[in-house]
Amino acid sequence: MYHSVGDCSDDPYRITVSPERLDEQLGRLRGWGLRGVGMSELLAARARGEGQGLVGLTFDDGYADFVTGALPVLLRHDCGATLFVLPGRLGGENAWDPLGPRKPLLDKQGIRVAAASEGIEIGSHGLTHVDLTRADDAVLHAEVSESRALLSELIGAHIDGFCYPYGTLDQRAVDAVRAAGYRYACAIDPGPLTGPFALPRVHIGQNDTAVRLLLKHRLHRLRRRPVEGV
Repeated sequence: MYHSVGDCSDDPYRITVSPERLDEQLGRLRGWGLRGVGMSELLAARARGEGQGLVGLTFDDGYADFVTGALPVLLRHDCGATLFVLPGRLGGENAWDPLGPRKPLLDKQGIRVAAASEGIEIGSHGLTHVDLTRADDAVLHAEVSESRALLSELIGAHIDGFCYPYGTLDQRAVDAVRAAGYRYACAIDPGPLTGPFALPRVHIGQNDTAVRLLLKHRLHRLRRRPVEGV
């Protein structure tokens, strides 16, 4: 689970990695015989019994620096990824982070550029980045269903993946995502809700050097509830 790829000097939420650190991390993965891919590609490979050697890479929030900072590094290492974006904040900024710093988000053209890149999948992160466990029925529908429709129209393709803002979810949110027609959804540590619509992920940050990255990869399955049905 990545977020922003750029300047790490002001990063109170630890959501940013530098392009140089990302380059190092992906180089390590490749050196270990692993290749980063988008979530749909990973799940399809697992369904065929061919998922060994693949690691799902995700980038949350749709920061504009994905195109400038992350995409060149991904392409250099022949890696794909899923980019979860916010169609209700096109060209806006991360106003949900009270401590800042303000970071620009992708606009329509930026999302189209990412979608047209080899191995990059576009998924929904909701419309505006709200906690779905606190949303009323109308907001929940808009965040889950309307965001999917808007993104599908924007890139001219089906949107298969959803990512819960803040990683917070409950059974009601999971049911809404499933009913909206998504094929999978990503969380962080969903506990008993773990499954195809609540996939666990591990946070990767600037401090994850080779040793920490290896430990996170190897310990991920031990620290998270096993996923059934994928």
